Amino acid sequence: MSSNVNARFFWSPVIFFLVLSSTLIELVLQGADAGIWGSARLRILTYQNTAFYPGLLGGWIPNYELQPYVMFLSYAVVHGGLVHLVVNMVTLIALGSAVVRDVGDIRFILIYLISAFAGACVFAILTTSFRPMVGASGALSGLAGALIYWNIRYAFRQKVSAVLKISSILWPLGILLILNVLMYYGFDKNVAWETHLGGTIGGFVAAIFMRTDDMDEPVD
Repeated sequence: MSSNVNARFFWSPVIFFLVLSSTLIELVLQGADAGIWGSARLRILTYQNTAFYPGLLGGWIPNYELQPYVMFLSYAVVHGGLVHLVVNMVTLIALGSAVVRDVGDIRFILIYLISAFAGACVFAILTTSFRPMVGASGALSGLAGALIYWNIRYAFRQKVSAVLKISSILWPLGILLILNVLMYYGFDKNVAWETHLGGTIGGFVAAIFMRTDDMDEPVD
């Protein structure tokens, strides 16, 4: 694969748009938090209209009619501060570039959206908290889930021992588990592990239906 193709994949317009949109939103909120512009309540108001609130599925009155449906995706573009944003955007660029290289922009965004939605669904089912949930972690976990599936599929197509095939399943799952544990305690247990779980499952399942056999074909 030529260096030009690699450069095009790395500078995917879809990844660029996702990073830009989340970054601009957080910068606007940071400015409001610091009193540079707008209202000091802007972050709260933004969360109230975009974050995922489990209570909206259980009788809470929404701020607008479609909020209980929109929040299944809108939560993924807002973050809980600069550290949360930076961690997620670095992860998006790293994992997203690998996924785009394998299946292209369109299938990448499908996996991303499916994973974000699945993350919200599992969070809604498993959480016992009524606190709002924000961040792209569900979608990012889905990208990891997709890469894990493709790695497993590739390994099982090779003529290697059963031990190597099993290890190809266990080591990426182990790394994903360790990263989630580190984030859970690194963010003082303020991590929606339910969303990560749902996103991983969503991305893994979505990847099953995404063909990658043509990823090494010449690109115009």
